Amino acid sequence: MSRLTGKIAIVTGAGSGLGKAISEAFAEEGARLVLTDIDLESVKKVAEAIGPNAIALQQDVADEKLWDQIMEATTDAFGSPHILVNNAGLVIPGTIEDCSLELFRKQNSVMLEGVFLGCRAAVKAMKSNDQPSSIINLSSMAALQGYSPFVAYSAAKGGVRSMTKSVALHCKEKNYPIRCNSLHPAGIDTPMVRQESVGAGGAATPATGMISLGDLGHPNDVAALCVYLASDESRFMTAGEYPVDNGALYKPA
Repeated sequence: MSRLTGKIAIVTGAGSGLGKAISEAFAEEGARLVLTDIDLESVKKVAEAIGPNAIALQQDVADEKLWDQIMEATTDAFGSPHILVNNAGLVIPGTIEDCSLELFRKQNSVMLEGVFLGCRAAVKAMKSNDQPSSIINLSSMAALQGYSPFVAYSAAKGGVRSMTKSVALHCKEKNYPIRCNSLHPAGIDTPMVRQESVGAGGAATPATGMISLGDLGHPNDVAALCVYLASDESRFMTAGEYPVDNGALYKPA
């Protein structure tokens, strides 16, 4: 497959779950990859399995200075990036009554400030590209519905939803060759969703076939849409928000 041949992509939170699946899908389509994660050992394993077209770097996405280093390392290894997937995240339970300000800020520093820093660095790096470029921000169904047990997570993902549109429109107004879209997955079968604090259980989700309403999706369900939005096939799509939810948004009460 060659839908991303010639493209250079950065994927954050690539050591497991959605980031790993997205990275593998991009590699299969011919992209060269810079994979980052706060857990260096996990992301090294993903890059090694992909091969010479991938490198692994340690990154805390909330660290402003590290974004410059990631962009420099990408240019040194492969050239100017064409794709950024802002995927890194965490989830810590807490309602509006019991979420501390410290935990609220911690989650927003990664999932909202980290996405802001990534978008800003990517626009600077991509605005002079001679081919279409794409920023893909992982938001959540929590941004469209709200999720009372996870108030900080919902707030961060809601901010990503709105910020995505601002970035997209800015790039259009400046005539930059950059699209920016957000994805809004429901529950996906990843280690983060399987953790005890989230409470997802049941059998592992199969990679093929129909999925019943309310069951977890497979990481490849998100990765496939990321490939499309990263490719030039989606050249007329920007400022969009795309649920990956098996109809959960419109599920009757």
